[in-house]
Amino acid sequence: MRSAFKAKPPRYPTNWNDFPAGEHIRHAVNAVCSDYAERIFGYHFAKLGSLSADINLDTSPIRHHINHVPFNDLASEQPHHNEAKEGFPNHNASGISLGGDKREPKISRENTVVGQSHCLPFAENSIDAFLLANELDFAQDPHEILREVDRVITQNGYVIISGFNPLSLAGIAKFLPVKRGNILHDARFFTSYRIKDWLQLLGFEIVEQRQVMFSTLFFQQKWKGAVKLQDYLASYLPWCSAVYVILAKKRVIPMTAIKPKRNLKPRFSAVGASVRTSTMNRTLR
Repeated sequence: MRSAFKAKPPRYPTNWNDFPAGEHIRHAVNAVCSDYAERIFGYHFAKLGSLSADINLDTSPIRHHINHVPFNDLASEQPHHNEAKEGFPNHNASGISLGGDKREPKISRENTVVGQSHCLPFAENSIDAFLLANELDFAQDPHEILREVDRVITQNGYVIISGFNPLSLAGIAKFLPVKRGNILHDARFFTSYRIKDWLQLLGFEIVEQRQVMFSTLFFQQKWKGAVKLQDYLASYLPWCSAVYVILAKKRVIPMTAIKPKRNLKPRFSAVGASVRTSTMNRTLR
């Protein structure tokens, strides 16, 4: 198996519109992530990366959401209103939204932390849930990100991870000369089995996995029969989906002291004594 570390960091997407079918991917991932988030309780929910920040989790019982995005991606947004020219305030500043098209999801400056996913500015055991929407697909070292998540997440905390499936039409199209300038060619395309193996090594239990989006992802869906085809493939060929979403839970085994066994004194046994006496008499004879 090849190493997960990549010498040259891949291009990083600023939002879902960097993909040809980005809006369809976002809707599909958002639907699954919202369903998963409804089961998670706690105080703090962190979304790692620009793609994760665009996922809407309003149905989550956790009300405090933190968008952890790279500075370059936040600064590259060019809003059309005049407030954006004033600069970028620090964490927990006024909630002015970024983004030009009103139909597009916008990253709010409120509850936004600027930094890298492999170096999280959070204390240990402080975040109850994480969302990594295709964050590992554009990471130079995904192991480093998962180790940081494992350090910061609370006991019995949850992590939601979505990724591109290499065993799909999109995985095949990645190696074809189709739209060479598209950022999908830079995606890592890790298998879900590999992601789950990394999580299990860190002590996570895989709760559920869903397969969504059965297409090449390099072209937009324009014909009406796409929805029926998606349902058919999800029922009979789930392994070839273009995107998967994994829900995992951190398991911490409590350490208990092992008490030493007591040395019990042997009890007197009349039967044993008689047997030994009869054996000795037979020997003397």
